[in-house]
Amino acid sequence: MTEELLPFTLRLVRTPAQLEKAVELRHLAYARHLPGLAETLKEPESADFDDGVAVLLAESKLDGSPLGTMRIQTNEFKPLCLEQSVELPEWLRSRRRAEATRLAVTNDKVSRLVKAILFKAYFVYCRQIGIEWLVIAGRSPIDRQYERMLFKDVFPELGYIPLRHAGNLPHRVMSFHLAKAEEHDGVAQHPMFDFFFRTHHPDMDLTPPLSEMAASKPQYAAQNQGAASIN
Repeated sequence: MTEELLPFTLRLVRTPAQLEKAVELRHLAYARHLPGLAETLKEPESADFDDGVAVLLAESKLDGSPLGTMRIQTNEFKPLCLEQSVELPEWLRSRRRAEATRLAVTNDKVSRLVKAILFKAYFVYCRQIGIEWLVIAGRSPIDRQYERMLFKDVFPELGYIPLRHAGNLPHRVMSFHLAKAEEHDGVAQHPMFDFFFRTHHPDMDLTPPLSEMAASKPQYAAQNQGAASIN
């Protein structure tokens, strides 16, 4: 195991101030490609506060600016967001699973590294809490990135499926068997294998969130009363 320092930190959001940074970046990133959906992402979503949900935030060590974010939802307390739009097959529906949504990174020169560490955190965090399957949905051409990370189609015969929580845009629903990650075909030969499995990143802190987030939920609920909730 080698050690690698990063020019940014990566941690689970613990405070309303950190969530505000994630939301700001989420809105700006989506506005570059999906301005209609971005208009619904100016404020924290109800899903950000749900039990079984964690929000990742990468921040620059230089000035604290947000560089990347991702939301992880497990099925421990409720179905995954994408299950609003499609019924998962029994082999996946009966397992402990987690969905990654609201992935956003800046156009900064370290954006590729930020995205890589966000996905590593997705893997590591879910492995820590006993998740068996990772689930993600990607629109074209982003789905090709997930394919390169060895995610496979859950519905190969359906192709792209409109998803409610993604503005009804067509997405490929894909999965990865985390419980047997290192037995996966091609994993040991993957160019990111050492980065994911053989490198320690001390700047990645996946300590569970503190109580400030739960305490702030009524505040945001009052602010956004009557607004549409996008999970």
